[in-house]
Amino acid sequence: QVQLVESGGGLVQAGGSLRLSCAASGLAFSGYTMGWFRQAPGKEREFVAAIVRSGGTTDYADSVKGRFTISRDNAKNTVYLQMNSLKPDDTAVYYCAATSKVTMRTVTRYDYWGQGTQVTVSS
Repeated sequence: QVQLVESGGGLVQAGGSLRLSCAASGLAFSGYTMGWFRQAPGKEREFVAAIVRSGGTTDYADSVKGRFTISRDNAKNTVYLQMNSLKPDDTAVYYCAATSKVTMRTVTRYDYWGQGTQVTVSS
């Protein structure tokens, strides 16, 4: 059974930092592109960042480029999202996802999802 478990969310002031982690089990982790998505109340789930199997290629939404960094440790079956210079607009539930398909940004092409972790940025 595939499990993706996010951690590291919380409440932070604007300008602060958080590091999210997503521990994967039940899948051949190094064979999957990993993504982070977020969903704010009343909004659709949106792409944040993704990293390919080897970690050699990453992609970011324009809204987080230069502030967020995605990385992965295939030996630990874990993907990370370092979030710096946080803004109130970054407030959302953040989800980790895994896909075996050739995609990075498309929500519907991800195979597995975590339960999400809340990130709240106060002004």
